[in-house]
Amino acid sequence: MPGVRKQSRPRCRVVRVTRGSASSRRHTLFSQHGIRAVGVDAVVERAGVAKMTLYRHFESKDELVLEFLRRREERWTIEWLQGDVERRTDDPAERLLAIFDVFDGWFQQDDFEGCAFINVLLETDDRSSPVREATVVHLANIRVFLRGLAEGIGALDPDDFARRWHILMKGSIVAAGEGDLRAAKRAQAIGKLILADELSD
Repeated sequence: MPGVRKQSRPRCRVVRVTRGSASSRRHTLFSQHGIRAVGVDAVVERAGVAKMTLYRHFESKDELVLEFLRRREERWTIEWLQGDVERRTDDPAERLLAIFDVFDGWFQQDDFEGCAFINVLLETDDRSSPVREATVVHLANIRVFLRGLAEGIGALDPDDFARRWHILMKGSIVAAGEGDLRAAKRAQAIGKLILADELSD
């Protein structure tokens, strides 16, 4: 995506996330338990490969986490979220609001586990860590999508609008993690006010 640094790709993929809706995607060890709690032995057992085979393709656990995040961007950000929103409507303003319709279905799932990028960001204290840097890039890529929608509605400052909308999205995810099953609808109601204010200008 323009303006955002791409992450390098390891030579093979061990941690996989299947295609499909929020309810049908298979969850990974990292998304279920967090990157700190999951050791290499658990990954080897889940993947069904020898530890030496894993290390031939991934020199460290960090490289494995980076691949997990890259795959999550493909499957979650692009194929699921953006894809679902774009299939619902062609109108940029309606697409912005549709994000929360998609989120609403996701939040109702019994196995809802939050946003992997946010979770990994909060687990990684070292600001110089390549894993933390990758989460920042993947989150910024979501704002690239939002900025395009902001440009589509004629926002005066598309970057600022995208950041505000992204805060609304992230806040709703955290609220859903607290157990608020109406979090997406509440965020959508706030979003309608933001849109009305922006369009009136």
